[in-house]
Amino acid sequence: MNTVIDGLNINYKITGDGPETVVMLQGWGTTLNIYDSVAKYFGDGFKFVQFDFPGFGGSDEPAEPWNVDAYTDFFCKFTEALGIKKASLLGHSYGGRVIIKLANRDNIPFEIDRIVLIDSAGILPKKTLSQKFRIRKYKILKHLFNNKVFYALFPELAEDWKSRQGSADYRNASPIMRRNLVLAVNEDLTALLPGIKQETLLVWGDLDKDTPIGDAHIMKEKIPSSGLAVLKGAGHYSFLEKPVEFKGILQSFFEIGVKE
Repeated sequence: MNTVIDGLNINYKITGDGPETVVMLQGWGTTLNIYDSVAKYFGDGFKFVQFDFPGFGGSDEPAEPWNVDAYTDFFCKFTEALGIKKASLLGHSYGGRVIIKLANRDNIPFEIDRIVLIDSAGILPKKTLSQKFRIRKYKILKHLFNNKVFYALFPELAEDWKSRQGSADYRNASPIMRRNLVLAVNEDLTALLPGIKQETLLVWGDLDKDTPIGDAHIMKEKIPSSGLAVLKGAGHYSFLEKPVEFKGILQSFFEIGVKE
């Protein structure tokens, strides 16, 4: 299904037609279909909404770079377009950033019921000395390889260096989405965590390297009504790597039977 938000075609789908709504906010670079297994864990008493953020999956890319607040603004318009008045929110990775922002806003067009943060982003890690050195080295080389004279003399060398910079998410993104990613990862949302008043479940893989388990403990400490479930042996996609355990955790939190 598609809807249009501010001129952007947005891809979404809905599973179930129950009175209780749950919305899945995706991780960076994913498509809504990766969360199909999560949708199956909810029974007939739920309406489960999946969608692609602008620039993700089947949704149009924004015309200019968006920070997390812009994506939060978009989500509010999306809920209005679908007529959502109350919903529980599940956020994986980047989706968690948007939920943290939403929970700290005074005026949003719907009521947030419960929150589940899955391997959520939002904590800005402290940089070690070696990381600071690598950043300094990167800035020096970036200035060199962007120099027009140097590029004219050594174009292949410059392009090879540029192609190896940044994470896989960064390298695979379009210019606008690269800027969006930079805007996100450089924003620390730690100070907003105490502002989350809803009952919040944190689900984390203890082997997560993208958002380490230490981030989960920080969120557990700072979010007032929160609990942490750790999935042993799982990484950043803990809900896919440990589906049986994840399903049981959701069943307990939402007090529902599991839909097979």
